[in-house]
Amino acid sequence: QVQLVESGGGLVQNGGSLRLSCAASGSIGRINAMAWYRQAPGKERELVARINRDGSTNYADSVKGRSTISRNNAKNTTYLEMNNLKSEDTAVYYCKVETIRTHYWGRGTQVTVSS
Repeated sequence: QVQLVESGGGLVQNGGSLRLSCAASGSIGRINAMAWYRQAPGKERELVARINRDGSTNYADSVKGRSTISRNNAKNTTYLEMNNLKSEDTAVYYCKVETIRTHYWGRGTQVTVSS
């Protein structure tokens, strides 16, 4: 059974930083893309950042320049570092892992930015 475990969320002050982690375990097979999404109250889930197996990345415009996504293929883990956090970054952050056949979601980790 595949499991994604996210960590690193919490309460952070405006302008602060945090690092989210997502570790995939179980019989997941070869992972292609890993990504972070977020969903704020009353809003749709949106892509924050994505990293492909070859290391190529793309970011939402709202976080570009202040976020970095990375991955460790040997550990089936992805990380999202966010700096200069703003109140609009407050959301539940979800990890998504894509294989050739399917995709998996984590349960999410809450990030709250206080002013």
